[in-house]
Amino acid sequence: MRVLVVEDDAVLAEAIARGLRRHAMSVDVAVDGARALECAAVTRYDVVVLDRDLPGVHGDDVCTQLTGDSTRILMLTAASTVRDRVSGLNLGADDYLPKPFAFDELVARVHALLRRSAPARAPVVSRAGITLDPAQRVVFRDGRFIRLSPKEFAVLYVLLSADGAVVSAEELLDRAWDEHADPFTNSMRTTIGTLRKKLGEPPVIGTVVGAGYQIR
Repeated sequence: MRVLVVEDDAVLAEAIARGLRRHAMSVDVAVDGARALECAAVTRYDVVVLDRDLPGVHGDDVCTQLTGDSTRILMLTAASTVRDRVSGLNLGADDYLPKPFAFDELVARVHALLRRSAPARAPVVSRAGITLDPAQRVVFRDGRFIRLSPKEFAVLYVLLSADGAVVSAEELLDRAWDEHADPFTNSMRTTIGTLRKKLGEPPVIGTVVGAGYQIR
């Protein structure tokens, strides 16, 4: 669940990013169109929340260049007439949200686009007695509710989605953290450790030395 927020108002951009991270999304921020294209060139995003009125490289140009792959685009703008919305959608945007907007609606629209960006992904994932519902953001093990932090939830989702395959540390960093994550910190091991404790016995997250982690 990787999201790029492109908004030239840095305060608003960070507010949107913080809110989406609370919903277990990994979020990067770009404050202009050129930086957005740089980010998209090296990272595959599930959803791009794109301000249309950007300085330099206009949001319309960013939208046009990102259209055609699996990335979904939610366009934000103060222009809210029907003509404006139709214009944005014709550029390749998947959805259009006028400013000002309710944050709950933004989250709901991002979730909807996430579902569309990966249609083959099961809405609920389960393995080893663990059931995770990404839409409701709930986790159960053998019927017992488990309260997780957003980061723990994101890590568990990546591991469960692998369906028993080994997930490398690099892939976990890429999918559950963001571009500012330091690969040399203990953040991942700490998160894995607390996740193991919360999931309880018997242990289900195994470490494959030199390869990564897997749900057994």
